[in-house]
Amino acid sequence: MDKPKHKYPGIAASLYKPLSDADVKKISDSVFEILSKSGVAVYSPTALKAFKQAGADVDEDNKIVRLSKDIVEDAIDSNPSSVTLYSRDEEYDCILERNKVHYGTGGTAIYVLDPDTGERRNSLTEDVILNAKMVEALENIHLFTINVFPNEIKNKDEIDTNRFFHALNNTRKHVMGGIYSMTGCKKVVEMAEMIAGSGEALRKKPFVSFITLIISPYKVDKDYGEITCYLAKENLPVVVPTEPICGTTSPITLAGNVLAHTAETIAGITLVQSVKKGAPGICGSVGSITNLRTMDHLGGPVERAMINAAVSQMAQHFEIPLYSTGGTSDAKEVDIQAAYESAISSALVSMSGANYIHDIAGLMEADLTVSYEKLVMDDEILGMCQRVLRGIEVNDDTLAINTVLRKGPAKDYLGEDHTVKHMRTEFYDPPLANREKREMYKQENSALAKAKNFVNKIRSAEHKNLLDDKICRKILDKYPEIKRLSIGDIA
Repeated sequence: MDKPKHKYPGIAASLYKPLSDADVKKISDSVFEILSKSGVAVYSPTALKAFKQAGADVDEDNKIVRLSKDIVEDAIDSNPSSVTLYSRDEEYDCILERNKVHYGTGGTAIYVLDPDTGERRNSLTEDVILNAKMVEALENIHLFTINVFPNEIKNKDEIDTNRFFHALNNTRKHVMGGIYSMTGCKKVVEMAEMIAGSGEALRKKPFVSFITLIISPYKVDKDYGEITCYLAKENLPVVVPTEPICGTTSPITLAGNVLAHTAETIAGITLVQSVKKGAPGICGSVGSITNLRTMDHLGGPVERAMINAAVSQMAQHFEIPLYSTGGTSDAKEVDIQAAYESAISSALVSMSGANYIHDIAGLMEADLTVSYEKLVMDDEILGMCQRVLRGIEVNDDTLAINTVLRKGPAKDYLGEDHTVKHMRTEFYDPPLANREKREMYKQENSALAKAKNFVNKIRSAEHKNLLDDKICRKILDKYPEIKRLSIGDIA
C-alpha cells in the first residue's frame, strides 16, 4: 500500500489544563521536597555510582539516594527541551517539545484478538509484523511503539532483536520499544547502527528509542537502572516512565498520583543526566486507578486521562519532552465501551499538549490486549482529535465577510469559489463512520465492517521488505535467533 501523508503532525495544544498555575507550582515544590528528603531506592550499581558522582546523598547500605534541589534542577536544565524521534523517512519525524502532540501505539500487550476468529489468543512475532504494517498504513499514527509481546520466544535475550528487527522491516516510522535484557538492548543498538550506516549516523538521527522504567513507588531496579545508564551513555533517546496506581503504589488521590508520576520520572531524568549531560531523556506517565472492588489495574477510566493531562502540564512546566498515555479501554471487544472510553481519553490527553501519547491506538482490556479493528477505529478517533487541535481559524478569508456582503440575504453558497477552496480542508472526513441515510445503509458499510476490511487489506497485501535486502541479510546472519518471517527472498 502507498504510505499515507501525515496531516498536521505536531500540532501545538493547550486546550485542557486540569491544574491551575498555583497547583503546578505546589506540585513542583513538592517534587523537590520528596526527592531531597525521602529519595529513591536504587538497586543498580551503575546508577548508584552515577548519582554519587553527581553529588547526591547516597546511603549505600540501604540503597537510598536523596537528590538535592540543586542536583535535580541542574538535571532538568541539562536535559534537552526538544527531542526528535527520527524516522527513516524525514516525512515521519516527530519533534517532541513544548506542547506539540503526536500519537502512537504501545503497551506490549500479551494477547491479540485474532482477526479471523475474533477470539483472544497469545500474541506472536507475526503480530509484531502485522501491527507494524498497520501503523505504516494508518494516517494519524505518527510512530510505532512495539505494542505486542512475542510469547513464543522463551529466551529473554532474543526478545529485543526479534521485536525491533521485524518492526523496522515493516514500518519506516520511528520505532520505540521496551527492553527485556541488557544483551538484547546492545544487539538492537548494533542492529540500528548497521541500518544507519554507522554509530555516528545513528546518534545524529536516531530512528529507534527505548523505554526503561522507574518502578513505583520510587524505585530504580537493577536491570532497568543498568539499561537506562547504558542508553544514556550511548546518547540515545530513552524514556523513563513511571506507573503509579492510585491507592496501591501511590496515594489514592489524583493529586497524590500526579505528584508521584512527576517526582518519579524526574528522578529518572536526573539519572540520565547524571550519566551523561545532555543525553536525550524523555519523561513518562503511564499510571492509572484501580477497580476498588477487586484492586485490579484499569485502563479506561476518565481519571487516567485527567492524571496524564496534569502530568503533561508538569512536563511543560519543567520543559522536558513527555511520553504520555491515552486512548486505552477496559472493554473486552470492539464495542460501545471501547469507543467512548478511548475517545474521551484520547481527546483530553491530546488537548493537554502531551508530546507523544502512546497506547492510544488498538489497546484494550486493561492494556493486556490489542485489537486490529480497534487500531483502525482509534486512528479515526485520532483524526477527530487532530481536527479539534487545529481549532477554528479566524481571519478575513475564513470569516468570508466580502462573500456574505456580495451574496446578500436568502442566497446559498454552494457554487462559491470560497466553498470550493475550503471544502476539502475545513472538515475531517472519517473513513469508517457511516453517514448515509438509513435508506442507503448496508451492514457491509458499517464502521466495524470497514475496519475489518482495512485489516484484511493489509494482511493480504504483498510483503515488501522496508529494510535494504543487503542489510537484512547481514542482520539475519549476525543474529540467527531472529525468526525469518515475512522477509521475502532473504529467507
